[in-house]
Amino acid sequence: MALTTTPNPTPSADGTAAAPATPRGSSRVRQREGLAGYVFLSPWLIGLMAITAIPMLLSLYLSFTNYDVLTPWSEVEWVGLAHYERMFTSDPSYWHAVSVTLSFALIAVPLKLAAALGVALLLNRAWRGVGLFRGLFYLPSLLGGSVALAIVWVNMFNRDGAFNSFLSLFGIEGKPWVNDPDWALETLMVLAIWQFGAPMVIFLAGLKQVPTELYEAASVDGAGTWRQFVNVTLPMLSPVIFFNLVLETINGFQGFTAAFVLSNGTGGPVDSTLMYTLNLYITGFTELEMGYASAMAWVFLLAIALITIALFSTGRFWVHYSDGEDR
Repeated sequence: MALTTTPNPTPSADGTAAAPATPRGSSRVRQREGLAGYVFLSPWLIGLMAITAIPMLLSLYLSFTNYDVLTPWSEVEWVGLAHYERMFTSDPSYWHAVSVTLSFALIAVPLKLAAALGVALLLNRAWRGVGLFRGLFYLPSLLGGSVALAIVWVNMFNRDGAFNSFLSLFGIEGKPWVNDPDWALETLMVLAIWQFGAPMVIFLAGLKQVPTELYEAASVDGAGTWRQFVNVTLPMLSPVIFFNLVLETINGFQGFTAAFVLSNGTGGPVDSTLMYTLNLYITGFTELEMGYASAMAWVFLLAIALITIALFSTGRFWVHYSDGEDR
């Protein structure tokens, strides 16, 4: 039987063996694979440029102009930082919208996460039919920020709504919650808290990853249910809590649909539901001050970015990962 031998590499001038030459076909294959990758990515890249990148750059330009939708592009005037100066110095409705949005986010987001974690702890057990309950609790999140859900919610909290009918069973006189300036925003908060299904599912996934040995060791040391929750569950669940906190904070600041439906697009009653995004919409599409609305949008983007950075910077003090490293 004939033996095949591999040719020895050709020695170089300094006596060392030279590396075998790379086949010409391999570079062509890599080029073809790279080209195929760009071809498959092209729909996403085109969408990114046409739907996101170019409109964002255009809105940045418009934020320095007096564009009002109806004015031809040839007559648009450059106003520089006038919109930003107006925003921070002479527009009380802007700061009212900021106040309403902060109140909504600071109250609704923590309560929503607390409700999601509490229900996740209850459903993290091998009960009969627990899968059905998980689906039922998650169902409101499937509806998201839909207009239909907002309409149902408004009708539920009207003077003759289901909530007041329930209170009447106990002899409590209700009120038009959605038309009361003192309670309209709280009604939106309850709607946001009720849709805790998405963070609940994430909490459930995190709870499944907590080793049972930790609970057994804590129980042997005499730790009760509350101490096990504080000293075992919360530290082990801190990365999941951090993840949900970032997502829900961003979503809380972006609330729009429910406030729009409840107030018929005005932010009422008495501007009590004038969220930042609703105020931006009114400025751009009702008052047709698109340049000013673009400036508001960019300030909003920067504010959310700063809040996210702040959350990440504080996370290293309380978020603990299973590998023992805090990031």
